[in-house]
Amino acid sequence: MPMLIEHIDAIARKKGRDVLFLDFPTGLGDDPFEDFKVDWEDIPIRQQIITWLEQNQIEWSHCGYIANENMMGGGYHGRIYIDVPFDKNDPVYRKLSDYLETPEGEMKLKGVKFCYLPLKVAMKNAHHDEPRFWEKWAEDF
Repeated sequence: MPMLIEHIDAIARKKGRDVLFLDFPTGLGDDPFEDFKVDWEDIPIRQQIITWLEQNQIEWSHCGYIANENMMGGGYHGRIYIDVPFDKNDPVYRKLSDYLETPEGEMKLKGVKFCYLPLKVAMKNAHHDEPRFWEKWAEDF
C-alpha cells in the first residue's frame, strides 16, 4: 500500500526542533546496492524496536533521509522518526537512550543507528517547504 513518507529534515522543520531517528543500514558489505535488495519489513531488529516503542507508548513514524535535490529518491529503507525531543533531562529520552545505547554511547543493538538531526541542519532545506517546490523540481529534473 502506498504511503506518504516525509523526509526527516521536513519533520524537524515542522516540529521546530532537533529530531531523532533510527537507521537500519544493510549495505555493510561489498555490494553498494544491498539496501535496495532488502525488504525493510523483514529486518528483525527494526520490528523488535517498533514493538518496544509501542509497548512504551513512544510515538514513531516512517521517515525518509534528509531530502537531496541532486538525486531522485531511492525509496524507503525502513528509517523511523521517533517523536521524543533530544533532551538528556527528559525521562522518555533517557528511557529510549538506555534501551538503545550503552552508558558510553555505543549501540546495544546490532544493525541499527540512533541518529540526531539538529534543526539548524534541517533549516538548510527550508526552501523545500515553498508551495509546489517538489513539483517544479520534478519538472526540471
